[in-house]
Amino acid sequence: MPTYSIWLLEYAYVPSAPAGGVVYGDFAGPDRKLPYAYILIKGPGVLAMVDVGYNHRDYGAEMAVRFGVAGWQSPAAVLAEVGVRPEEVGQVFLTHAHFDHAGNTDAFPKATFYLQERELSKWLWAQSLDKKFRWLLKATDPSDIMRIAELARQGRLVAVDGDREDVLPGIDLRAAHDTHTWGSQFVTIRNDGQHNSQDAWVMAGDLVYSYDNIRGDDPDQPSYIPIGLAQGDQCNLLLATDAMMQVVGGEMRRVIPVHEDALASGFPHRITDKGLKIVELALADGEASRVA
Repeated sequence: MPTYSIWLLEYAYVPSAPAGGVVYGDFAGPDRKLPYAYILIKGPGVLAMVDVGYNHRDYGAEMAVRFGVAGWQSPAAVLAEVGVRPEEVGQVFLTHAHFDHAGNTDAFPKATFYLQERELSKWLWAQSLDKKFRWLLKATDPSDIMRIAELARQGRLVAVDGDREDVLPGIDLRAAHDTHTWGSQFVTIRNDGQHNSQDAWVMAGDLVYSYDNIRGDDPDQPSYIPIGLAQGDQCNLLLATDAMMQVVGGEMRRVIPVHEDALASGFPHRITDKGLKIVELALADGEASRVA
């Protein structure tokens, strides 16, 4: 039986995002809705998250306007939909440091955060470059990086170097360096607790935006197509995609791209009164559904 209940919680969205930014080269495709979301994981003695969204104030709000974000709700409001308060969250796994994934660390005052050490050090390096390299910071709020560094001073940051198994029981961190960002990582959940899990899930961060990045554009000949933004290497993105698919035994639906609007069609879900989706990916024995 599953150890963990897992929910995807949408907290904002971009109503109309260029298709070429989602699937590399799809410049003629129609614009897409691009959800912004994070993941909640609940199990015995565990209340953890994958990413934290952004804070809709200061430069975070400016970036949201630039990217056309709508419908933002605070973590307190979003988590309340599943009966959780932000101060109850004990662990947060940051897949990378772009503003929409790592910009709201302050909202989780008791959590310990896990980030690849390379992700933190390379963003500091990028901020030190001449202004002609400012494209590198297009999706990053420098203040977010400073807040993460402050977490280290408080003893609330674990700087991970590469893969780490059983960071929580059955939950592993897998490095995907020099892909979407310099120190991206994905989170695997072995929901039966077994090393060769038959109930594995992958929280992909931004290594894929959509299932189209995994299946390609020809259903008769599936192929990987990278996302439209790689601050690392597109080839490494494809290799990371394959690594994620190997974790789940090739079962694509178990790789969770948080920016995939069609994700809800394959899982139980509901729409909140704010127009945001709650998607129930897995439900542990005895756990009440939050979408029924």
